[in-house]
Amino acid sequence: MYEKTFPHKRYQKTIQFLESHIPKEDRILDLGVKNPLSGILKDRGYQVENTGGEDLDIDFSAVQQTDAEVVTAFEIFEHLLAPFNVLRNIRSEKLVASVPLKLWFSPAYKSDSDPWDRHYHEFEDWQFDWLLEKSGWKIESRTKWCHPVNRIGIRPFLRLFTPRYYMVYATRSKTV
Repeated sequence: MYEKTFPHKRYQKTIQFLESHIPKEDRILDLGVKNPLSGILKDRGYQVENTGGEDLDIDFSAVQQTDAEVVTAFEIFEHLLAPFNVLRNIRSEKLVASVPLKLWFSPAYKSDSDPWDRHYHEFEDWQFDWLLEKSGWKIESRTKWCHPVNRIGIRPFLRLFTPRYYMVYATRSKTV
């Protein structure tokens, strides 16, 4: 996936946000298969285990059976048809998750060659907040950032100041 490019800025923002909220002693279950970011987090002292590529729309066993204090989901929920279901089934007390924001000037992402690499959802921030609230999470902290691209045109210009990513730190709501 990262043969030609590497999301340095996204990884930097993600690591800074995670380090500001999650102590290195907390065990992490990262939703999604092993990836460069989970490797970087391990190198920085985190105990990270990844899910095994199961369809999280159907199989919740990884989040139900983990003893990890934290679940992370970096650009995962947009790929699920029903992210509410997996969010509701997480047993860990902390969640750090990021999603790409819906951009009015760009269609949802779809890979023609990889059926797993498609966005069913691209959220507005309030939609993701609502999803988390309805599935039993309380947002403690949030951040957004832009993702400029090195191209010329109207859409690349709009990406200079339009937030593309949204990340939250949430805790399990006591009312669930």
